[in-house]
Amino acid sequence: MSAVPLPAPLDLARAAERVRALARQHGFQRCGVSGIDLADDEAHLADWLGQGLYGTMDWMARHGTLRARPAELLPGTVRVISVGMDYGHKDDTEAWNTLHDGNRAYVARYALGRDYHKLMRNRLQKFADALAAEIGTFGYRVFVDSAPVLERALARNAGLGWIGKHTCLIDRQGGSWFFLGEIYIDLPLPVNAPASAHCGTCTRCIDVCPTQAIIGPQRLDARRCISYLTIEHDGAIPEDMRPLMGNRIYGCDDCQLVCPWNKFARRTDEPDFRARNALDTATLAELFAWEEEEFLRRTEGSPIRRSGHERWLRNIAVALGNAPGHPDTLAALHARASHDSALVREHVQWALQQHARLDNGG
Repeated sequence: MSAVPLPAPLDLARAAERVRALARQHGFQRCGVSGIDLADDEAHLADWLGQGLYGTMDWMARHGTLRARPAELLPGTVRVISVGMDYGHKDDTEAWNTLHDGNRAYVARYALGRDYHKLMRNRLQKFADALAAEIGTFGYRVFVDSAPVLERALARNAGLGWIGKHTCLIDRQGGSWFFLGEIYIDLPLPVNAPASAHCGTCTRCIDVCPTQAIIGPQRLDARRCISYLTIEHDGAIPEDMRPLMGNRIYGCDDCQLVCPWNKFARRTDEPDFRARNALDTATLAELFAWEEEEFLRRTEGSPIRRSGHERWLRNIAVALGNAPGHPDTLAALHARASHDSALVREHVQWALQQHARLDNGG
C-alpha cells in the first residue's frame, strides 16, 4: 500500500502576493496585511473612553479591550488582511455649493447611495473564498463594521494609510474617500510596513470643523461631532450645537473636503455609490415632507434608514431652523408643528423660534 503524499508546505510569500492580486480582482483598490499587536492603540482607546468622549455610544465602552485584541475576538487569529474601497466622486465643488445653500440638504458623501456594508461584505467573502480555493483551507472571518474592530489602526499597520488629525485614514496616493474592511486569518503571512504619517503642521481639518469636535490631533469629541449627533445620538440634539450644524442632516464631510491630500483622492463611479433620490440636490423642505412610509421606501438599501424617520425629521427641523426665512421653509415647519413625536415637535418649535427671533431683529 503506497503512502499518501503529504501536501507541499504553503509558500507564505507567494500567498501574500495572491492576497493583493485577488483583492484587486474583487474590487478593492488597496490591500495589506498586518499583525495583531495593537497595544499602543488600546491605550489610546482606553484614554478616549475614560474621558467619556464617546457620548451615548455605550457599545464602544461595552466591548472594551476586545476591540484592540483580534485574537480574543476570533481565537487563532495571527494576521489581519485590511482592504479599502473607494467611494469618493468628483463632486467636491458641488458639496461646497450645497453646504453654502441653506435651503438645500447636505448628506455625507458616503450615504448618498447604497449602503456599503453589504456590498463590501459580499466582495470580502468572495475574496476570502477565492483565496482558500487557491491555497487551501484556512481559518478566517470577514468584518465590515460588524464587530468590535480597530479598523483604522489595523489598516495603518497594513500600510493602507495613516490616521489623520481628523481620525480618518489617509492614503498618500489616494486621499481619504474610501471604506475599510477586514479579514481575520490564522495564516502567518508576511506583514506590510505600517504607513508613516504625513499631516505635518497642517490643521485645516481641526480649524474647519463646524462644532470644533476635533479637540486635538487624532482626538475627537463625539458629543460635538455632527456625524454622531445626526446619526448615532438618540433624543434631543443639544441646543448649543443646533446653530452650528447648518444644513447638515446626515453626517458631515468638512474635514475631508479641506484635506490637502484629497487632491490625490481616487474617484469612483461605482453604480451602488451613485446618489439616489436626488439626495445630492434636494431641498430641506422636500425631504421634510417625506412621511414614514415614503422615508422607508426611499431609503431601502441606504445607510440612512437605520437612523429612522423620527431622527430624520429631527435633523431636518434643525437645518430648517438654520435656513433662510423662505416661505417654503416656514410652511414646512408649520406642517410638522403638531407631529406625533414629541422629539420632532420640540425641534420644530426651536426652528420656528429661530425664525421668529430673526424676524424681530434678534
